[in-house]
Amino acid sequence: MALFKKRTAGKPGEWYYCLEHKKVEEGPECPAKDRFGPYPSRAEAEQAMQTARERNLEWENDPKWHDPGPGEGRGTGPGAG
Repeated sequence: MALFKKRTAGKPGEWYYCLEHKKVEEGPECPAKDRFGPYPSRAEAEQAMQTARERNLEWENDPKWHDPGPGEGRGTGPGAG
């Protein structure tokens, strides 16, 4: 049994954006918890934070995201009546 986990080898042509070091890297150099990707090009990895901001804004403005679920906000939950 290995005491240490083997790091994932980087693949040429896969680009990542490291959140901790704020830099683009080819192949995963940093742990998965600290990176976005993979991206097909360096340019797309460089735009990772902008892409994340745009997606977050889309989700925040998505009416389905804020749609009350069953029993929420429609007079059917506890105390309704």
